[in-house]
Amino acid sequence: MIDYNFLCFFTLVKKEVFRFLKVGIQTVIGPAISSLLFLAVFSLALGRSVNSINGIDLSYFIAPGLIMMTMLQNSFANSASSIGQSKFQGNIVDILMAPLNNLELAFGFIIGSVCRGVVCGLVTTLGVMIFVPLQVHSFTALIFFSLMGCTMMGTLGTIVGIWADKWDQQQGITNFIVLPLTFLSGTFYSISRLPEFWQTVSSFNPFFYNIDGFRYAFTGISDSSLIQGSTFLIIINIILILLCYFMFRKGYKIKF
Repeated sequence: MIDYNFLCFFTLVKKEVFRFLKVGIQTVIGPAISSLLFLAVFSLALGRSVNSINGIDLSYFIAPGLIMMTMLQNSFANSASSIGQSKFQGNIVDILMAPLNNLELAFGFIIGSVCRGVVCGLVTTLGVMIFVPLQVHSFTALIFFSLMGCTMMGTLGTIVGIWADKWDQQQGITNFIVLPLTFLSGTFYSISRLPEFWQTVSSFNPFFYNIDGFRYAFTGISDSSLIQGSTFLIIINIILILLCYFMFRKGYKIKF
């Protein structure tokens, strides 16, 4: 029974991974190109007026933030669109009928999202390194904040996918919550340059800790305490995973 359950769980993860790889031009290459365009635009637009941020070359400062931003957005999109599409097409029942418990269902979608986030991050990094010679300062920080960020957004995407009754609701969350929080999280600037009030506001943004920690992995410099950021992200992930589990357990908007 254990082996059979593992096979079912592995099949769900495999389905989620193959789902985005099948349209890799759209789900992997497209986001990477978008990040490179952001890098080019900001480097060209600010290159003459702003040469460095916190003593770091402008392009080198922006690049890690763009990579993490790509990972966060695509991790969210993977699970949200997968569950949403299954609900709207009426085939979510096929997944729910599989011999998987609620925790396995939750982690199946979350791991699939993490895989997409990591793949997008790797491809984006390879593209960025053509123009910016990135060097890893801390592999521990690189792996930790990559996994924390992708897990957080993959879980949030799963929750939104279960909650949303139509595509407009999903797009509303993406356009009015996910995108603003990623753009206003220090991707293109250092929060040390913000007024004290907005620095305080940023300290409540989990996206900021992901980008700040990920940037530290390449630059060795951070705008906040890595311990504080790590603790904050771990707590957020635990809360989101538990919420995701209870939504599957209750059958919220997926069992009729």
